[in-house]
Amino acid sequence: MIKLEIVVPDGLVFSGKVDEVTLPGAGGYLGILPQHAPLLSELRVGILSYRVDSDVTKLFCRSGFVEVLADKVTVLAEAAERVDQVDADQAREDKEQAERVLTANDPDTDYDETMLLLEQAEARLQLLEPSTHL
Repeated sequence: MIKLEIVVPDGLVFSGKVDEVTLPGAGGYLGILPQHAPLLSELRVGILSYRVDSDVTKLFCRSGFVEVLADKVTVLAEAAERVDQVDADQAREDKEQAERVLTANDPDTDYDETMLLLEQAEARLQLLEPSTHL
């Protein structure tokens, strides 16, 4: 097992021993098992999941950093939300709004900010979808 700590500005979200962690790193999703090689990576918007035995827990996470050591994974995220904390209606509305802004082709649009809002909305909606894989 490997110790996982997920920390946001408000405090500790999770601390415990897990069998596996999957998270959105700078270059794509990373799968972390015990005795993983040391690693420091940017954390992107996406779904972070961890497994204990056959139980998988998923969280929406937004930006930050992850440090992986042989026996510990530390996630420092701007935000981390459990399924029960995600407002599905708000996420759908945010997605639709971002898509409207992107298709309007307004030269004053902050494209990067709008794409970030779209990614966040899509990740939150993805978190709400039932799934059996990590």
